[in-house]
Amino acid sequence: MTPRIRRVFHRAALVAVAALIARGGVVTAGDSGDRRPMNVLFLAVDDLRPQLGCYGQTQMITPNIDALAAQGMLFHRAYCQSAICGPSRASLLTGLRPDTSGIIRNRPSVSQAVPDILTLPRQFKSHGYHTVSIGKIYHGPGDDKGGWSERPVRPRGGYNLPANQAIMVAYARGLAEGKDPPRGPVVEAADVPDEGYSDGVVANLAIEALRKIKDKPFFLATGFSKPHMPFACPRKYWDMYPEESIRLADNPLLPDGAPEIAPYNWDEMRAYNDIDDDGSLTDEKRRQLIRGYCACVSYADAQVGKVVAELDRLDLRENTIVILWGDHGWHLGENGQWGKHTNYEQATRAPLILSVPGMKNVGQSTDALVEFVDIYPTLSELCNQPLPDHLEGRSFSALLEDPNLAWKTAAFSQVLRWDRGMGYTMRTEKYRYARWQDPRGNIVGHEIYDHVDDPQENTNLANRPESAQLLQQLDQQLNAGWREALP
Repeated sequence: MTPRIRRVFHRAALVAVAALIARGGVVTAGDSGDRRPMNVLFLAVDDLRPQLGCYGQTQMITPNIDALAAQGMLFHRAYCQSAICGPSRASLLTGLRPDTSGIIRNRPSVSQAVPDILTLPRQFKSHGYHTVSIGKIYHGPGDDKGGWSERPVRPRGGYNLPANQAIMVAYARGLAEGKDPPRGPVVEAADVPDEGYSDGVVANLAIEALRKIKDKPFFLATGFSKPHMPFACPRKYWDMYPEESIRLADNPLLPDGAPEIAPYNWDEMRAYNDIDDDGSLTDEKRRQLIRGYCACVSYADAQVGKVVAELDRLDLRENTIVILWGDHGWHLGENGQWGKHTNYEQATRAPLILSVPGMKNVGQSTDALVEFVDIYPTLSELCNQPLPDHLEGRSFSALLEDPNLAWKTAAFSQVLRWDRGMGYTMRTEKYRYARWQDPRGNIVGHEIYDHVDDPQENTNLANRPESAQLLQQLDQQLNAGWREALP
């Protein structure tokens, strides 16, 4: 069978699946001749791990995202393709994996790396949608300008307190002069309304956009910057989490037997002026960091709630797909790590919630392995758009009909260790396997974690004699790649 014929059969199968889903209860765009195309509200939350009530984090105050999950489907095992903002967002918005696009760090941009690719915004724009970008969608604010019907808007964020703002003015001046100045503190909680920080402004702009574009098919991408550092938000969210309620990670040490290249030195956090250069943290500081992260999650949750409430007020919910995702996970002391930039579960797993009008299994969840490169084909399929040939993911819209459907056998991620090499990781039903390679391709480390017996990934099994056969099996599966893992 030639590649062209294979694509024809593949496309026919996808169309058939879409038709089955429509008959099963999910109303896709174009189900009736007089129905206008389905809108999409595309909600991105920066650095958000599954630190949400709907993911079983009962200490969290996230009523709005929890409500969205109750009105849609929650994906327990969704994985980004790289636990770094730029590569993760690029993979989601292009449908290309990092090694294919060449975007393995925050630069180059999508426009520079793959200028001719049909991105997700361009896909919707080419099908008559009014596409709008507010807040952080791509990593770079000016990326993929041709994908948007209006000029993207990203309010400046950061600090509210004048003293900290002055520090950042000096920081910007120092960078311009080729210096390496310190940033402000990693935590701030000013007694201001939501609009005192940028995410409150983003929510208001998204509400204004909804009112303006409500009478046309739209793809409204709204990106919230918290809980990205600095952990800065209005004081009322900080007060939701009293200091005595904060629990430290119960696995604060590096995994036993982890290769030397695997951990991240969390230099992103050490760039703030209240974090020691050597990265040492007192328990008091650890609690402050966790408290700040949780407060920022609740702040972002409130902004999500405002936008979704306006969608309801305008009677748009019955014709709008709502999808919420965090671009990757985040360590809060687990595995001895703070931040992202790792191949561990805490960094590669992120929240994903999808609500589709008319969906059958409202309020349910799925344990199926899905990847961020799957989001592009899923939204396109739900809106009855033909799928571009370049996509390296698979639509998971069939899971809306049957959450227990046999699905992918593995999800794939990778992270760059700068000039030291690259780590590739694969999450299967039971295991997480990671292989580390130097710039010449030489293998410098392996990791195997058994998620049945060791869900926190505390013990690396890869170097144990009894794991030799398992190591060979997982290595072969990683080499076979994502195509062999498709359902």
